[in-house]
Amino acid sequence: MAIVRLSSRPSRARTELDAGRYAPTPSGDLHLGNLRTALLAWAFARSTGRRFLLRMEDLDPARTGAEARQLADLAAIGLDWDGPVVRQSERLPHYQAAIDRLTAAGHTYECFCTRKEIQQAATAPHAPMGAYPGTCRTLTESDRAALRAQGRQAALRLRSTATEFVIFDYLHGYYRGQVDDLVLRRGDGIPAYNLAVVVDDAAQGIDQVVRADDLLPSTPRQAYLATLLDLPVPRYAHVPLVLNAEGQRLAKRDGAVTMADQLALGSTPEQIVALLADSLGYTATTAAELLDSFDPAHLPHEPWILDGNGLLQRSRCP
Repeated sequence: MAIVRLSSRPSRARTELDAGRYAPTPSGDLHLGNLRTALLAWAFARSTGRRFLLRMEDLDPARTGAEARQLADLAAIGLDWDGPVVRQSERLPHYQAAIDRLTAAGHTYECFCTRKEIQQAATAPHAPMGAYPGTCRTLTESDRAALRAQGRQAALRLRSTATEFVIFDYLHGYYRGQVDDLVLRRGDGIPAYNLAVVVDDAAQGIDQVVRADDLLPSTPRQAYLATLLDLPVPRYAHVPLVLNAEGQRLAKRDGAVTMADQLALGSTPEQIVALLADSLGYTATTAAELLDSFDPAHLPHEPWILDGNGLLQRSRCP
């Protein structure tokens, strides 16, 4: 029988230590969709008197190198932030401490499955869609030793006791999502995103998480993990993505979609802010002007389409 826990709608008073944040992966230049989400995260935080923090999710060495350009772009559209930029690569002991705590409580196990094996298991009859089926959950020590002898590297997974978890989201209301035995540490030793983001948000006093709504399905996993670590569950607001003309998530291959691209075409930072503000239903040429009239209750709930002319046009995804 599925165990369902509820992350209820938060009601506690905000304190001066509370914060919102933007946390990109420094793998390349931010595109207009990224800048739009960053602008919204900043506006949510500033309009509620919160601090606004920046964190670089740079755990994967193969996906770094663009931090300076990203920070310059965020400053160019008028965003400011409190304190120094936090980098996940500098916080490895904190992730290990969380893993040690979960392991001591019996909440972890080693997983030797390859991606191909997991994909095959997920397509088997009656397997939960998209969930890890628990193949390595019941391995004995001799089983694990045999797999190590084959040269297999072990990831570390959460031994979940829930299959679903409910969170509250500002735009989506109560949302019930799947919880499975998520990866806490990859086979190469790198802490997994779902663990790092939970540990970092709590450590930084982040009680407001504003991000793109493609991350909504993974949020119940993170909220559940926070409860296992006795950490607070943030308030969430998953905002609509910017999509390309085909209704797919915007990417750099879709043309002149980065700040550098737009500036090279003759656009100014003020025109880019005006473009983003217009997509949200506001008239503003600076972030400060947007903040003056910002009201989250009036945000669109539908995705926005970037057409071939580089203009954001309000449209429901087909």
